[in-house]
Amino acid sequence: MKEVTIKYKSNKTLEALKDLGKYLGFSVCEKTVSKRKEEIKINGVTMVPGDESIDISELHEVFTGKGLNATQLRSSGWERKR
Repeated sequence: MKEVTIKYKSNKTLEALKDLGKYLGFSVCEKTVSKRKEEIKINGVTMVPGDESIDISELHEVFTGKGLNATQLRSSGWERKR
């Protein structure tokens, strides 16, 4: 399914899109923007939690069946090209 993001200022616009979606066969999903201030400090390093709403399903086909583990990814990611 294709997806489009529409930014709007008025709530009337959202209601109009929902009504239009009923007739034209598309759905409207509201996504609230949350500004999280949950910061955790560990040994002076600020850790910010990740966003759970991000869809990572497309990454499964990239890494599935490659036989990689986290240790190999970290070591290969930090290797210097000589």
